[in-house]
Amino acid sequence: MDPTNTNTALASAFAEELARGGLRHAVVSPGSRSTPLAVALWRQEGIEVTVILDERSAGFFALGAGQASGEPVALLCTSGTAAANYHPAVCEADESATALLVLSADRPAELRGIGAGQTIDQLKLFGSSVRWFCEVGTHEADDDGLLHYRSVACRALARARGETRPGPVHLNLPWREPLAPVPVEGAVMATDPLALQGRAGRPLTAVTRIDLEPSAFLLDEVADHIGDAIAGVIVAGRQLDPELREPLAHLARASGFPILAEPTSQLRCGPHDRSHIIGSYDQLLRDEHFARSVVPDLVLRFGEMPTSKPLRVWLAAGGADQIVVDPYGGWNDPSRRAAAMLRADPTELASGWATRLEKEDRGAPQAWIDAERAASEAIEAELSGAGEISEPALARALGGAHRDGDLVYTASSMPIRDQESFLAAGEADVLFLCNRGANGIDGLVSSGIGAAHASGRPTTILTGDLGLLHDIGGLAALRDVSTPVRIVVVDNDGGGIFHFLPQEQALAGEEFEALFGTPRGVSVEKAAALFDLPHRRLDSLAELPEALAAGTGLIEVRTDRQANVSVHRRLTKRVAASLASLG
Repeated sequence: MDPTNTNTALASAFAEELARGGLRHAVVSPGSRSTPLAVALWRQEGIEVTVILDERSAGFFALGAGQASGEPVALLCTSGTAAANYHPAVCEADESATALLVLSADRPAELRGIGAGQTIDQLKLFGSSVRWFCEVGTHEADDDGLLHYRSVACRALARARGETRPGPVHLNLPWREPLAPVPVEGAVMATDPLALQGRAGRPLTAVTRIDLEPSAFLLDEVADHIGDAIAGVIVAGRQLDPELREPLAHLARASGFPILAEPTSQLRCGPHDRSHIIGSYDQLLRDEHFARSVVPDLVLRFGEMPTSKPLRVWLAAGGADQIVVDPYGGWNDPSRRAAAMLRADPTELASGWATRLEKEDRGAPQAWIDAERAASEAIEAELSGAGEISEPALARALGGAHRDGDLVYTASSMPIRDQESFLAAGEADVLFLCNRGANGIDGLVSSGIGAAHASGRPTTILTGDLGLLHDIGGLAALRDVSTPVRIVVVDNDGGGIFHFLPQEQALAGEEFEALFGTPRGVSVEKAAALFDLPHRRLDSLAELPEALAAGTGLIEVRTDRQANVSVHRRLTKRVAASLASLG
């Protein structure tokens, strides 16, 4: 605890508790009113501070760092509209269950609402998007004040980590003058050792995690349902735990169920058994005949619902019982047809069910496996035969270029959909991340850079030209990141996804292009030059591995929006023809 003045004492006690509670990363957007806590975080042993000027970029940087590390990340800004710029990242953290600790400095109560500079109403600024809001208040550095700050830090970390669902927490911290660490004699009046020092080596208040171990009854009951199922599937959507791979692969073998695995489930790629992994389900389920032939009577869902619209339609239309494994208190059921929500540890459930079923000889899901092989060969033949750069071909080529230990951060809109549809299953041990909670494209560059910084993994960020434009200022954070960060920009001069939507047919060409095509003419090369970053434009996807190996920089891949629609349609037809040949 720093006894220089009241503010330094309170702020340093707070930072000390954060460090003892396990916080390791903080992102600071500088400003005067936040000085006490900025200095305390900077000086606190065990907390690494990253300074990012733009609050919106800072918010997404922290979000990406939180996803990659699996631990809360602190965000600090000054008073006024600064905290409002965190709101998009807070919304994404809420929806994606990412732990963030948002710390907004504020004017004290007597300076609010009277025209004092840089002051807005910051109370409950983020509404229902946060797990907890606390107006920390102004306090003396006495026993009560110091204990209050220490206790709030402990409680905030516990709420961010999840009781039961992780997410953002907002603490509003008003500070009176002096804001700088100037000495004030007699400012610290505390005498209680617990207030002054806390508990050496551990938090003031330790909080145990909620026990998510499944009961024997739950394991037995659902295992019986799985055993009775005639045709079941496992659907694996976005989740971050690579430890789920082997238990789920074991469950698939024991049950005879295929795993429809989105890349962000961490199951499509990796060193685990992938014999039951189906990566082409989006293309397969576009074929009505195949979709009708594999209607399940039981669906086990792990992680969030995948992005694929054909998969969602198929699940909603099939009428199968859906058992959703969601240990964090969410309600991820857009079809509104779930038969059960299981609040238990996913790896324990998968392992327990597999153990109870492994003596049964269910056989492999051959119809799915044969269809997966046929679809994969059809996609490969179509893309290699075309010999052109296309967005599906890029998704395929990136999958082949990923290496063990890589991190991939993929933008919403078309990049995440092409990754889901065309990334082939592979053995590279890769962590796939995305901002698919609120599904925005804003802040994607900053999120990926934050994930790279927190994890130390070589990182590939995949975005479009509009995604780059939304967060072009985020490139500034690369100067403080030592691990390679390769930003692959699909430049089709606009919003390619809208060509797949009814708007294109419903609007005249000029209207559509102005409102949805939105060509901006952004130069990726000039964006790279602005931040003194290497730039490379690919003339062939054969150049991709070399471009990725070159390290940090922007890799430009130019495509045509109209041609992209044609490529997707040809792929769907080719897969359908391949399935028809199976009989």
